[in-house]
Amino acid sequence: MEQTFASSVPGPGIAEGAVAALADETLDWRFKAAPPSSWGRSVRDWLATGPTLSDLGTPLLTLDAGALDHNLRTMAHWCAEAGVALAPHGKTTMAPALWQAQLAAGSHAITLANLPQVRVARAFGVRRILLANSLLDPAGLGWLAAELADDPAFAFTSWVDSVESVRLMDEALTAAGAERPVEVLVELGGPGGRTGARGVDAAVEIAAAVLRAPTLRLAGVGGYEGALAHDAGPEGLGVVRTYLKDLAALHGRLARAYPDDARPVVTAGGSAYFDLVVEELAGLPDALVVLRSGAYLAHDDGFYRGISPFARGTGATPLRSALHGWARVVSRPEPQLALLDAGKRDLPFDEGLPEPHRVRGGAELTGTAARITALNDQHAFLRDAGDLAPIGAVLRLGVSHPCTAFDKWTAIPVLDSADAAEPKVTGLVRTFF
Repeated sequence: MEQTFASSVPGPGIAEGAVAALADETLDWRFKAAPPSSWGRSVRDWLATGPTLSDLGTPLLTLDAGALDHNLRTMAHWCAEAGVALAPHGKTTMAPALWQAQLAAGSHAITLANLPQVRVARAFGVRRILLANSLLDPAGLGWLAAELADDPAFAFTSWVDSVESVRLMDEALTAAGAERPVEVLVELGGPGGRTGARGVDAAVEIAAAVLRAPTLRLAGVGGYEGALAHDAGPEGLGVVRTYLKDLAALHGRLARAYPDDARPVVTAGGSAYFDLVVEELAGLPDALVVLRSGAYLAHDDGFYRGISPFARGTGATPLRSALHGWARVVSRPEPQLALLDAGKRDLPFDEGLPEPHRVRGGAELTGTAARITALNDQHAFLRDAGDLAPIGAVLRLGVSHPCTAFDKWTAIPVLDSADAAEPKVTGLVRTFF
């Protein structure tokens, strides 16, 4: 039986065997986190030797197992209590093992941002995918049509935000001989935002074009409120609320246009304003409301720490940062300047610079004057740590914006606890960017 995006998908939603097979991959110089002592061993065999953080070099990015589990359970419980589905944005991690954990915790689907990411997901057997973007590439649409024809259990939906994009999709799918209609969501944007129809009336016209296209199927509406605000002040929250009310109005305008045999989808909600999405959309009648938060799993010590709804008084347990950078002091050319061996190639910097937490086996740096003021390609500039960070010392760093952290590492060690005196390596998360 052919699946629709809103329907339930039997089984785990991902090919568990393909994910498990990652433990058989042989480690070598291609993985910058893998120490030479691991080369020639499979991931499984190397982990069986009981490696610790001291066995790894710098620069390094790690994940904390306890924080990952806490964040996974916290978000899953909150969504269940709120009565909404979760399709976490897989672009944040591009890690099939983490996608599997999210699906096992109850996630409805995996959200992705472009066709290469969708191909990774299909290589690992992901059964239900939300592409939070328009797909207009004829070759890509031909591939998608074949995937849908070959696997009736594969459910997929993407966005359209213009009558022209509807026409181009329909032409490409017709040329490819598509056997199953592609489900699409009409994307609503906002002034000064990103993609999406500007205004409810324009979105209704796009929906009408979808209904006329034989290769497409109207599945609902969606958009991204995070493109319209960048803080949690009254003005930013007001802009987000107004947008969500418009999205609800669009859903109401299309109520009679949806096919009778499927529940319509209404999707919004990144990692910054998902509480407002629930307040404004969760009560919509006969709709499957889907959040697409992605950064919650790793969280951070920067942008999301400050803007996450769980840090703004929703009553939920705060998320914990699972990401840490580790860098070594390699130079102290001035008394209050130290250079670390981690830079832009290793750590995110687009939504705030890393912050020094502590020296391994030494001083706590949180609350001191120590700060990182700049990154270049391979170095971080640590100022005002003085003698607390001597040459050779290894520092633990908090990072901001996980979406630009995972892409710098093909394999990320998982520690039992980044707070331990000697953290043990309990896993290795493989990414595919």
